[in-house]
Parts: sequence; structure tokens; C-alpha cells
Amino acid sequence: MENKDIKAKALDLGFSAAEIIGCDKIEFSFEFRKYCEENLCGKYGANYSCPPDCPTPEELSDNVKNFKEALVLQSAWEIKDFSDRERLDVAKMWHNRCMLELVKDMRAKEYRCLMAGASYCNLCKSCKKLKNEPCANPESRFSCLSAYCINVRALADSCLMNYEYKNGILFLFGCIFFDK
Repeated sequence: MENKDIKAKALDLGFSAAEIIGCDKIEFSFEFRKYCEENLCGKYGANYSCPPDCPTPEELSDNVKNFKEALVLQSAWEIKDFSDRERLDVAKMWHNRCMLELVKDMRAKEYRCLMAGASYCNLCKSCKKLKNEPCANPESRFSCLSAYCINVRALADSCLMNYEYKNGILFLFGCIFFDK
């Protein structure tokens, strides 16, 4: 599978944009972790993939630097109001499930992959952390771009992708870091 095939598969799945960049081009800003600590999503300390339970920003950025390339994925969603939690959850769920499908396909073709999703890990209806039980999906679990402290605006700009929310269109982003 070549890079053009990976991008084509992403677009076939329904992503609005897909671009491959070198992992050395990804900008990290460790101060972004404070946004996780604000807990606007309600998952801080309540999801194994979120702070304080996920690796530190330094550890996550080191993980990314162990890969050669990143597939940057964007999906576009018509969301008129950020209070529409149901629509936002559907968008994030779709985005992350399609990313996981790509990861599974790439791993089957002997790629080494790591995923940073759009928002918190949503593989389970309720994270097992809430019951102090082990993660049900440790091999598939993923953290979000915010936990990684990736500057998503800079990432979008470097890929010539829209970032700004306007006219009721919200863009979600994720990355699959990979090499053969």
C-alpha cells in the first residue's frame, strides 16, 4: 500500500480531506494540556485515554517522533450549535471509528501505527475507568490531539485544510502516525 492508496482509502471512507506529512513537521505546544485540565469535555480523570491517566505531553510527543509520517484526517460536519451534544457525539464517533478502520487496514498491511483521534476515546459506551476496571480495548484505545498537545491549527495550515468554524460547519481532525 502506497501513500496515495492510504489517502484514497481515507477519502473513500468519507473524510473531507487527507494529507500525509512528515512527523517532524508536527508542532507541539505543551501548554495545550491546560485545555484538557479545564475538563470541558467531561473526560478529565474519567477516561483512560485522557489526562491525567494518559501519558504526559512529553511522552506522547516522543511517541509521535518514533514514526516517520502522519496521515492527517479532516471531516466536516454541519453543526449549527455547540450545545447540540448529540450531533457532536455522532460526528466524533464516526470520525474515530473510520480512523480505527484505517488503522486496522494499515496494520494488516504491516504498517506500524499510532492514532490520535478527534476528542476522547469513545470505543466503549462508558469507560471502564469509572468502575476501576481495566480498559476493555487497550490495543485500540487512543488519546485525542489535545492530549498529545498538537497544535491543530498549525497542523491544518500545514496541510492546507480548513480549520475555522464558520457557516455552521465544524471540522474535526485526527492523525495516524505510521511507518512500514
